[in-house]
Amino acid sequence: MTWKKTLAGGAAGLAAIAVLAAFRGGCGGHSHGRDPAEVAAFVTDRVDDGLDDLDATPEQRQRIHAVKDRLLAEGMKLRGTRGETHREILAQWDSAQPDAARLHALVDARIEEVRAIAHQGVDAAVEVHGVLTPEQRARVSRKLHRHADER
Repeated sequence: MTWKKTLAGGAAGLAAIAVLAAFRGGCGGHSHGRDPAEVAAFVTDRVDDGLDDLDATPEQRQRIHAVKDRLLAEGMKLRGTRGETHREILAQWDSAQPDAARLHALVDARIEEVRAIAHQGVDAAVEVHGVLTPEQRARVSRKLHRHADER
């Protein structure tokens, strides 16, 4: 079972799907330059699969999709800034005297951006946890434990 299928099966993983899909480009990081609409469709499909598995109510779907949309927008913003970071790194490489301090600052800035979206993902997962019933959370938990045991 792939990580995408496992995460898609559990609503607690919905936040992670949105973050990873947006940050990595939609399909495991192999789709550089993927159209944002295609990424959104991919993520929505994975979320819907998970919600179908949980027999989610229309209200739960609406609330969880709002979480997904919020995270996806943030992830796409983060993904959108990577080009300028890459250009700066290449410019430093091409210079006669790369500025190590500037390169470290770029790394630090990128890490802080990723940290911020990861924290948003945690908050989103907690929010989704509150949207689900205890029975649905138990189903998600079983799937997540199975996935953890497979590793």
